[in-house]
Amino acid sequence: MADRLQEGVSVLKRDKLEHRSATASFSRTDLLALIPALRAFARLLARDATLADDLVQETILRALAKADLFTPGTNLKAWTFSILRNLFLEQARRKQKEQEVLDHYASNAQSHLPNRQNGPDREAIRDLDHYLWQLSPLLREALVLIGAQEMTYEEAASICEVSVGTMKTRVSRARAELQALTQGD
Repeated sequence: MADRLQEGVSVLKRDKLEHRSATASFSRTDLLALIPALRAFARLLARDATLADDLVQETILRALAKADLFTPGTNLKAWTFSILRNLFLEQARRKQKEQEVLDHYASNAQSHLPNRQNGPDREAIRDLDHYLWQLSPLLREALVLIGAQEMTYEEAASICEVSVGTMKTRVSRARAELQALTQGD
């Protein structure tokens, strides 16, 4: 993720920092100068360097895309900080809603298991279901796409909008965590 932020900084530098968009009322140099302050604010909000870098990158992209909405003579720093804060809150709300849905599904999955089959296979499936819900949503998603849905890494990476390497890493971590959980009991 930090690599993507560095790519963004490189693009800004490569485009002759003095370049001004026809509709922008601030220069890319002004925006580039705010990156350290944006990163510090993002780290304070997110408490995670990787998430903070993602927030800063998305903030820069949105600021560039909406440069025509910036009012000349106003505070660029305040404007970009507002964008960053709104992004953070948007992501936090989305994450909370996703967690509520997943928790609801997990609680319903336990109550809907049929009682008529109590053999060792049914117990193993119930245990696996229990352990799967202890994984983080990203790892669980990767493992289900690759393992249960029998997708290729390329297909799963495309669905999750990540690189193939990231998908392989998530699956590997999910399998390792699942192994640790099953051996911990």
